[in-house]
Amino acid sequence: MKTIKDNIKEIEMDQAFHQAIYGIEKEGLRVLNSGELSLAKHPSELGNRSFHPYIQTDFSETQLELITPPLHSIYETNRWLKGIHDVTLRTIPKDEFIWPMSMPVPLPEESIIPIADLDNQDAVAYRNHLAAKYGKNKQMLSGIHYNFELDKEMMRQLYLNQKDYTNLVQFQSFVYLKLARNFLRYRWILTYLLGAAPVVDSSFFKNKKCEMTLPEKYIRSIRCSHFGYANSEDVSISFESVEKYVENLETAVNEGKLSEEKEFYSGVRLRGTKKAREMLEQGISYVELRIFDLNPFSAFGIAEEDMQFIHLFCMLMIYKEESATMAEVEKGKEMSDLVALEYPFDTTHYHQEGIELINQMIKMIQETNGSRDQIDCVQQAKDKLEKPEMTLAARMIKGIEESGDYVSFGMKLAKKYKEESLEKPYIVRGFENMELSTQLLIFDAIKKGITVEILDETEQFLKLSYKNQIEYVKNANMTSKDQYIAPLIMENKTVTKKILASKGFNVPAGEEYHDKSEAEKNYWLYKNKGIVIKPKSTNYGVGISIFKEGANFDAYQSALDFAFKEDSTILVEEFIEGTEYRFFVLDGKVAAILLRTPANVIGDGKQTIKELVSEKNKDPLRGTNHRAPFEEIQLDEIEQLMLKEQGYTTESIPKKDNQVFLRENSNMSTGGDSTDVTDSIDESYKKAAVEMTGIIGARVCGVDLIIPDYNHISTKENPGYTALEANFNPAMHMHAYVSKGEGRPLAMGILKMLFPEII
Repeated sequence: MKTIKDNIKEIEMDQAFHQAIYGIEKEGLRVLNSGELSLAKHPSELGNRSFHPYIQTDFSETQLELITPPLHSIYETNRWLKGIHDVTLRTIPKDEFIWPMSMPVPLPEESIIPIADLDNQDAVAYRNHLAAKYGKNKQMLSGIHYNFELDKEMMRQLYLNQKDYTNLVQFQSFVYLKLARNFLRYRWILTYLLGAAPVVDSSFFKNKKCEMTLPEKYIRSIRCSHFGYANSEDVSISFESVEKYVENLETAVNEGKLSEEKEFYSGVRLRGTKKAREMLEQGISYVELRIFDLNPFSAFGIAEEDMQFIHLFCMLMIYKEESATMAEVEKGKEMSDLVALEYPFDTTHYHQEGIELINQMIKMIQETNGSRDQIDCVQQAKDKLEKPEMTLAARMIKGIEESGDYVSFGMKLAKKYKEESLEKPYIVRGFENMELSTQLLIFDAIKKGITVEILDETEQFLKLSYKNQIEYVKNANMTSKDQYIAPLIMENKTVTKKILASKGFNVPAGEEYHDKSEAEKNYWLYKNKGIVIKPKSTNYGVGISIFKEGANFDAYQSALDFAFKEDSTILVEEFIEGTEYRFFVLDGKVAAILLRTPANVIGDGKQTIKELVSEKNKDPLRGTNHRAPFEEIQLDEIEQLMLKEQGYTTESIPKKDNQVFLRENSNMSTGGDSTDVTDSIDESYKKAAVEMTGIIGARVCGVDLIIPDYNHISTKENPGYTALEANFNPAMHMHAYVSKGEGRPLAMGILKMLFPEII
């Protein structure tokens, strides 16, 4: 029989060999600032647990289960784990934290620990059965479940290159069974490297259903030892074949040893079907690896390099020529328990076998043309075999003793991780490269249990699924709800003005130019008037120049150059006196109104304008490329031109409290400040903005109005505004985070427009 190793070498599938599909399920207790278990219900803000794809509750109402979707890279898996944590940490109450360790905080009386209050009463009954059989304390253990699926194309090619199995399903099951048996035989090395439960509060052992004696000293992992969560000794399930696995599992259920199949708590579970019997025809699709403690030194429970090592370990279990017998699987269980009980600073009993395994992994990586990073990852594991003080358990002991006790150590980390999540609340970690408004939409979608698939990260293209409905969204608010023509109208400012004017809305007068010389010839029309020069199709306020008192010819020419850099056609319009406001219209209502103040600094009588700008740009809410609520203020040509007209240079020192403007246009994308005025503006202006949006055919629109006095009631006969622009894909983040006033989160409104059922 050809070995898998020989098969892999023959078809030279190096790249496929190092690919897989991953999914992480991470459990974690909600705890209070005091280090006590939170007894509050699962936050209702986190959507409905009946179908939530990302945030569930495990055994207890206080035990979160965070779930990544199946993903094709460790990088993707890690980014989703980060994002789901950010959503969770920012949604749970301010005085709650996620406990970062597998072993629980000091536990109250078992009767007080709340079982998850789920809609599915069968699921509640199952939890009640577990409480009665094992006791609630043991259910409060938390860990990582690592779901691992081999590359489908690799599996198919391996099947085609062998003759022992006549169908792909049988061959696939053969491979996964070999992986499972070998994993269980050699899992002790993972217990050694990743065991992270050296101690726990004595209350954990006060289990009425299973009295245990507290270990006398630190050990590597209480959870991974016989002290942890496991089936009774009379439950024996064979991994020799699919048939025996199914038969043993069904027998255990029929004899009452297990209440149902999912009560089988092996270190490996065969997955892919709802019922084990279905595997006889459909085969094994993936394995669920259940032995991993939470890594307290990772904010997300498991480090990216640990995910990589587990992957390589799994591949070695397939690559190895030998396949463990069930007797060897039992031996592996005993070895893992022994390692779990070792003192963390001691060299393991199985040091030599560990070195051999590591060398085999390095050789496998070399033979399959793996990466230098993979070899480094394995080498780090080898270093930990030689230096046990580098293992997670040993590092925890140092941290516990430095902090004074177990709870103080855990709470220090829990608070640190929540602070890190809250530091930049406008960012969803893992998705930082995406446009900010898109991140806000992803955040709210995850929060409410809407399935998110990133179709094109560069183009900010998302697929959102909720129940049986699918919606596609680009740039956070471009959706199927808008007429196709709407963004084309808004992109063309001349067309927008003509359409609005034809319906009786007040718009500024102006002309359109296609080349600079044509505009220069008409300078005589504007030299004594206030004007605005802007690109015809820009949507971010780029290339705009404003001259309230008119412009000399040099300044006029420079402004033309700035505008033509952004578009082949520009507009020169009359300047309208008044204050400019951005109305965010969403699904027939004005959801937010923003007063935008042009980029400016306030003098202190000591610092230069350049220094003041630098100081203001240190604000953590400021950034570049639309990755923060406010853009950093620039000191480029247009800003220097603005300063020159006021008699300043970048080295000028303004008087104390003197406000110096660096831009005329008030766009946030050019460094402006913002004030929310949604509740201040008269309803007549909101009605006008909604009507304009409807005429254009949009459901989402940013309407820019100049209003001299927003307390004045606007009418058709006597409009109190001038409509400057209607913007498609208006930025949402600048309404969510403002300089003054109440922030107006808008992403949830987009989701409710698309999915009216969400609460």
